[in-house]
Amino acid sequence: MLDYAQARRLMVDCQLRTFDVTDIPVLDAFDAIPRERFVPADREMFAYIDQPVALGSEDGEIRYAPAPMVLARLLQALVVKPGARALDVATGLGYGAALLHRLGAEVTALESLPGLAAAAAERLAPLGVAVETGPIEAGAPKRAPFDLILIEGRVATRPQTLLDQLTDGGRLACVQGEGRTAKATLWVRAGDAFGSRPLFDAALPPLRAFAAEAGFAF
Repeated sequence: MLDYAQARRLMVDCQLRTFDVTDIPVLDAFDAIPRERFVPADREMFAYIDQPVALGSEDGEIRYAPAPMVLARLLQALVVKPGARALDVATGLGYGAALLHRLGAEVTALESLPGLAAAAAERLAPLGVAVETGPIEAGAPKRAPFDLILIEGRVATRPQTLLDQLTDGGRLACVQGEGRTAKATLWVRAGDAFGSRPLFDAALPPLRAFAAEAGFAF
C-alpha cells in the first residue's frame, strides 16, 4: 500500500522545491494537507503525480485538479495572509480551498458541477469552508469582495467578472491563454484599473466557462 505521508514529502521536495516554490507556509501547507482525500477513491494512487488528475465529469465537462507544482506557484504568487478573504474558483473536490484555509484565508469554494460541489462540501465541512454551487464565471457576488481569487483551470479570456469582485489591491491568479502559449498570470486591482503580469509557462486543462468566443484571438 502506498505510504501517502512519504508521497507528500516527496511531492514537496522533488516537485515543489525544484520548481521555485520557496515560500515556507506554502510548502508546509502542501505537506500537511492529504491530497489523496481530495481525489476520487479510485485515483488515490495518482494523487501525488506531477500532472493534473481527473476528478470527474458532469454535463460533458471534466474537472481536473491542477498539478501540485502549478498550484503551489499560483498560491505563492497570491501571497496569502491570515484573514484574507479568498475565492477558489472551479474548486473540484476542494484541495485548493483546503490549502488556502491552511494558509489562514477565509475561503469560499465555488464549483459549477453539482456532484463535485456536494463532494467538496463534504470534504471541506470539517474545516468550516463554505462551498457555493453556481456558474464559475459569475464568481460569488453575494460574498464579494475578495482579497484573493484562485482559478483552478485554464482560462482563454480575461476573467473580468471575477476581477470586478476583487478588493482594491486584491490579486487573482490563474493560467491564461491557449494551448502551449498559456502562462500562469497574476492580476492585481488598483482602483478601477487592473494590471497583469505573466509568471511562468504553465499547462492546465481548460475551463469551458472561460473558453474563447468564436473569432477571438488571444
